[in-house]
Amino acid sequence: MNLRQLLLHLPRYLGASGSPRRLWWSPSLDTISSVGSWRGQSSKSPAHWNQVVSEAEKIVGYPTSFMSLRCLLSDELSNIAMQVRKLVGTQHPLLTTARGLVHDSRNSLQLRGLVVLLISKAAGPSSVNTSCQNYDMVSGIYSCQRSLAEITELIHTALLVHRGIVNLNELQSSDGPLKDMQFGNKIAILSGDFLLANACNGLALLQNTKVVELLASALMDLVQGVYHENSTSKESYITDDIGISTWKEQTFLSHGALLAKSCQAAMELAKHDAEVQDMAFQYGKHMAMSHKINSDVQPFIKEKTSDSMTFNLNSAPVVLHQEFLGRDLWIKQIGEAQEKGRLDYAKLRERIKAGKGVTSAIDLCRYHGNKALEALESFPPSEARSALENIVFAVTRFS
Repeated sequence: MNLRQLLLHLPRYLGASGSPRRLWWSPSLDTISSVGSWRGQSSKSPAHWNQVVSEAEKIVGYPTSFMSLRCLLSDELSNIAMQVRKLVGTQHPLLTTARGLVHDSRNSLQLRGLVVLLISKAAGPSSVNTSCQNYDMVSGIYSCQRSLAEITELIHTALLVHRGIVNLNELQSSDGPLKDMQFGNKIAILSGDFLLANACNGLALLQNTKVVELLASALMDLVQGVYHENSTSKESYITDDIGISTWKEQTFLSHGALLAKSCQAAMELAKHDAEVQDMAFQYGKHMAMSHKINSDVQPFIKEKTSDSMTFNLNSAPVVLHQEFLGRDLWIKQIGEAQEKGRLDYAKLRERIKAGKGVTSAIDLCRYHGNKALEALESFPPSEARSALENIVFAVTRFS
């Protein structure tokens, strides 16, 4: 399937069962082996993450919060924004996505574009291939690499919007009127497709076949990962033998492939050799995995119970908890946490916290952090490389 065909089928892939719902993982015996000693540095500042991002943006000379501003302020998307306002007062998840696009200080929705810019500056121009020397360069980054960073953000934003499509077959009375959800789905498909179309146009303007192939394959990985998550029933997560290895494969597809392949593409645009491209890929892959696991762990370590009452049943701590516990005991815990046909997440959360899943997830997060740091050792020391290291330290910090 080529990129054009993928875009034509994307709404069907994501809309068929695209409502965000809690999924079930069943345990296997593939537990984590030794993750090695942690190499990270911790900061006592409560604003550590925001500080890291702010300093990194200064290094690349480009506030990534404005990464996709040109597209978001276009006439077409402005009209869509006016339609989104009609959803105010409903419970359609597109509203939550829209709010997150405006402000998400913890997870930094522009992180992927920022990393692409940082690794571009860290690598610099190729010392072997000088064919790029006449390209425009600002703050040590080629203009084509900045365009790539914007494209990466557009693709990520489009997938966030598409993931908010509600499965109308699973609506409950508490979700609100059917017509609101139908209207929200139409807006989500339209706006997501618009962002993807802009990303594809930007890719074509780069005039680099390998970069187009890399980003197209990343988009296909994203669709495959999201489709797998949303098309699997709760019952199959109990009966199937799905463990942490499968979880990592699917998480890479849905969360890591875009950043990894974008980092590799940035090296291709600067004409770096295959070894440098692979190190950039490895950094993007492991940093993205570490970032995702950090997000998964948050509901289990927050002090306020109200903020962490619910959590995703296919998150890393839950998958690991099931593996340590064993399938039979896990199914028993699920049964004990059921009350009047609904799952009591507060009770299940306390059971998981009492096991080894949370601490093992933190170890896994730091394992991937170490792998990302190892990949950076191939790049010369610089403020850009230090910023990439600080991002790893930030996403592997849990206190």
